[in-house]
Amino acid sequence: MSSIVDKNNQSYLYQQVVDLIQTMQSSGSLRNGDKLPSLRKLSGQLGISIPTVKQAYVELERLGKVEARPKSGYFLKAAEIPFYSPKKANFVTKPVPVRCQSLIEECYNVVHAQNNLPLGISHPVMASPPDKALARIMRKVLSQAGPKAMMYGPMDGYMPLKQQLVQRYLQQGVSARPEDIVITNGAQEALAIALQCVAKAGDVIAVESPTYFGILELIENLGMMAIEIPTCSGSGICLDDLQESLESHEVTACVFSSLINNPLGSMMSEEKRRSIVELLEAKDIPLIEDAVYSDLHFSSTNPLPMQAYSNKGLVLTCSSFSKTVVASYRVGWLFSNRFEEKAKGLKRAISCSTSVLNQMVIYEFIRGGDYDRHLIRLNQTLRVNKERMLSLVSQHFPKETRVSYPQGGGVVWVELPVGLSGIELFRLSVDENISIAPGVLFSPAGKYKRCVRISYGLPWEERVEQAIAKLGSISHKMLISHKDKSKLLKSGENHPYKKVS
Repeated sequence: MSSIVDKNNQSYLYQQVVDLIQTMQSSGSLRNGDKLPSLRKLSGQLGISIPTVKQAYVELERLGKVEARPKSGYFLKAAEIPFYSPKKANFVTKPVPVRCQSLIEECYNVVHAQNNLPLGISHPVMASPPDKALARIMRKVLSQAGPKAMMYGPMDGYMPLKQQLVQRYLQQGVSARPEDIVITNGAQEALAIALQCVAKAGDVIAVESPTYFGILELIENLGMMAIEIPTCSGSGICLDDLQESLESHEVTACVFSSLINNPLGSMMSEEKRRSIVELLEAKDIPLIEDAVYSDLHFSSTNPLPMQAYSNKGLVLTCSSFSKTVVASYRVGWLFSNRFEEKAKGLKRAISCSTSVLNQMVIYEFIRGGDYDRHLIRLNQTLRVNKERMLSLVSQHFPKETRVSYPQGGGVVWVELPVGLSGIELFRLSVDENISIAPGVLFSPAGKYKRCVRISYGLPWEERVEQAIAKLGSISHKMLISHKDKSKLLKSGENHPYKKVS
């Protein structure tokens, strides 16, 4: 490689390194999201000084070609995205009954179909699963605990795991006791318990728009109503819209993402999260924070949960290890504050307990430091996958497409050009053994008909890249078909699409 850099060349050495990196990106030797060689390694390979390589990397960073990450190195960024982020929804909100269950069932059936590539499910831990570490710990737990690991566990959870969670909250400056925490079968059960702690059938629940469809399905099954609060793809909930909804309607409770929105990947600032809690507690309205993605953020500092800003104990936190460690263990928790007795009663009535064996394994995984080390690797992998996904969408989808720029999590939100249908793209992709999530799932009123959610939280392989190219090809064909129909309708000629009065 050293022959590539010519010390006798009139151009500066650092500029030759810049040109080399850009050439490697163009040829595919370096892919978007890849980590660049370390300063020491590249200086040795090229036979130049470390400061020269450093100067080249700084110049690439200035040009927006690479990104420096603290304690991680330099990473190649995706090419500039030639389209815009999705616009904030602008619509009049009012409480509506939720009717989404049948489409959710259709999507889940596709996810588990044979040979399907599940781009429609949010499963970010699969991008870098800690399966070997968990297998090792599982053998250790079974060996040491014996029959105790096979018994029913305590109704509200394995005490050492609860104490571990308390310690992690205390490290964030959030006061917590083991009694405040109920271990659940995933975050979905935590959300179900939290909703029933603060609301009943017929009550109005405020949700982000778009929001996770599992929350909407819970609201539907509990006989509650939902009111949508429009959300920006970059900064989260609009406070003015939230305040207007609270003043115009009798909202019983809110269910919001505490940090990373699903499906937008947006992140709310600390100031906004604090303001939301203060606004709601001033009106004595409970807030259920969906915190399942709180450890999967791309910021350099760990943001605080909404619990940190609560003075009245009206915040209930729902989270799990399904997105960060392993989904099949179904280990989640509810941090319920003043609602702890009702939460425990509901847990006992719904499922009695959560697998104690799985809780023991998770506890050991955290206690030994494996969890924190795993999170560093997982978040680095997800950031790489995100850059690659954005680059592929930019390359293959119609130019009128809009896409979110996630600040965490494992999904992107894609807004298709006018005239296209997310449900149609979903169903056409099924024929290609690809599953995505249509946007209407994420709205209680069936909005976002032109949107889809696509996951980058899975092992990156050639099949993923081929799938995005195929989705883009389908989108182009749909757009051509739509434009042809529009032209025929405008011409007024006798054709199959002519409107009949």
